[in-house]
Amino acid sequence: MTGNGFERPLSWPSMAISKVLRPLPIGQLLQQGWSPQCHREPSVDESAWGVLQTAAIQPGYFVDDRNKRLPDHLSPKLALEVSAGDILITRAGPRGRCAIPCLVRSTRSRLMISDKMYRFRADEALVDPRFLELQLLSPACQSALDLMKTGISDNGVNLTQSRFLNLPIVVPPLREQQRIVNLLEDYLSRLDAAQFEVDSADRRVDGWRRASADRLLLNQEAPLRSVAELLREPMRNGHSARAARDGEPGVRTLTLTAVTRGLFADAFTKMSAADPKRVVGLWLAPGDILVQRSNTPELVGTAAMYGGPNNWAIFPDLMIRLRVDTEVVLPEYVTAVLRSERVHRQLRDKAKGLAGSMPKIDQQAIASIVLKVPSLPCQRELVAKLSEIERVANRLAMDAGTTRRQGQALRKAMLDAAFSGRLTGRGSDMDMVEEIAGV
Repeated sequence: MTGNGFERPLSWPSMAISKVLRPLPIGQLLQQGWSPQCHREPSVDESAWGVLQTAAIQPGYFVDDRNKRLPDHLSPKLALEVSAGDILITRAGPRGRCAIPCLVRSTRSRLMISDKMYRFRADEALVDPRFLELQLLSPACQSALDLMKTGISDNGVNLTQSRFLNLPIVVPPLREQQRIVNLLEDYLSRLDAAQFEVDSADRRVDGWRRASADRLLLNQEAPLRSVAELLREPMRNGHSARAARDGEPGVRTLTLTAVTRGLFADAFTKMSAADPKRVVGLWLAPGDILVQRSNTPELVGTAAMYGGPNNWAIFPDLMIRLRVDTEVVLPEYVTAVLRSERVHRQLRDKAKGLAGSMPKIDQQAIASIVLKVPSLPCQRELVAKLSEIERVANRLAMDAGTTRRQGQALRKAMLDAAFSGRLTGRGSDMDMVEEIAGV
């Protein structure tokens, strides 16, 4: 024993995680869920069954309203209903979202686990479920889990049952586990409170940005014109082709991320095997406005203006290009209106699609949008004011991002210190953790 009452880490036995789990009612240690085609909207209460989305599993906490409502014609699988005491872990998705664990401390009824997650239960004679959750979140376990993931692209990896069940963990005596949990929950609750304040500030800044932009664009006297009336040439959908193979000639093609972020950079393009003869009219030119015709319900209809050189890239079939009459309207102004919350909501409402698929809008949905068109000098003034709002909002967002990253570094350092036996419960802990985190 050390002077602070903790056993030395070398005395903590290490074993496969399968050794500290107890069988579920189905007789297995791990259970994988079911992913039927569901409604887009969630099940908001216990009157209807819901299937959990992976977003329900956040690092160390469970969000039961992140689900999709099960259609009435499908019967729920009762054996998949989540309950308090379950530990959930994402098993598939982008690399950064695969192998995220959380302990379900409480939940409403009538929620099922999906195919993209596992559930399991701790054998509480051997391990405290809270200790197991925290250890799975530790840098050492997350690094080990990352090496277990399989997949040809970081956009879609998997964690198999057999690999996960062989994950090595340390298992101190229960009293020691509870002591560590109590210390961590005290420290981490302070970080959670700080994170909540940062997130709240972020939401307030975003709300201010949206409201200020809408107010500028709406509070003006100007003629109303439809988007269709402002075009100098017909809208055009892009072209999509398979990815170019190594050594194969390719055509630089935008990805949806370029428009989502409003940032046209090499990182948001890919080389496709498109036939150069088919894409002659799809090369980008300065002032082109691109609108996402298909994406998630939140992002469909997002617009951005390209301001780079001629013929830098083509755009894919998931985008629609607009070229406006610059003698009447500035492309920057039209883009700002399309990105405003009021107009973007109109485009989202026009989107159509089957449940479980990405909703789509067509050219007519965009053409029918009506906007106020003041004089060109007034448009330039509005664009300048909107740019200043964006500049201030981006600076505040960057400050919040820096604080958020520091909090994440402190959290990792705290977990690293706890599972390497360096957390003592003394006042010097935070100094040690800040040194590890480099903040």
